[in-house]
Amino acid sequence: QVQLVESGGGSVQAGGSLRLSCLVSMYPASTNCMGWFRQAPGKEREGVAAIYTNGVIYYGPSVKGRFTISQDNAANTVTVYLQMNSLKPEDTAMYYCAAAPGTAIQPLRVREYAYWGQGTQVTVSS
Repeated sequence: QVQLVESGGGSVQAGGSLRLSCLVSMYPASTNCMGWFRQAPGKEREGVAAIYTNGVIYYGPSVKGRFTISQDNAANTVTVYLQMNSLKPEDTAMYYCAAAPGTAIQPLRVREYAYWGQGTQVTVSS
């Protein structure tokens, strides 16, 4: 069964950086897109960044230029990273990693993804 485990969250001051990791086990062969999403209290889950297996990348408008998504494909595992720089208090949220089981037409839309991790909390103080 596919498992996604996020790590790397924490508390930082505005302007700081964090690097999130998502370790994917039993990576589905049909997956062609991995994404990072976030959800703040009282808000809908939003797409932050997505990366296709062919290397094409998408970013949400609020993080473009500050966040970088990357993927490392080792022999039996896949790890997806989210480097977050110049963090702002409005970046505070639970961050989730997700895998799309097939072709993702709209890679920053929640509905494209079937497999989700449990999330890692990011808190940015001013």
